Amino acid sequence: MNQDIIKGKWKQVTGQAKVQWNKLTDDDLGVADGHREYLVGKLQERYGWAKDEAEKQVKDFESRM
Repeated sequence: MNQDIIKGKWKQVTGQAKVQWNKLTDDDLGVADGHREYLVGKLQERYGWAKDEAEKQVKDFESRM
């Protein structure tokens, strides 16, 4: 599923995102609203990952959707 589709269905996939990344809050996911760069930044902040790792995590998540 590409980013445009994920953005359009963000409310539906937030539950799956919470399972994948349990350190993200409901507020984090609400503000992300399908915006990839914000999500990558929040993953870096919450998990202490480098940008490359956070991007890989989001890309893997997108490919499973």
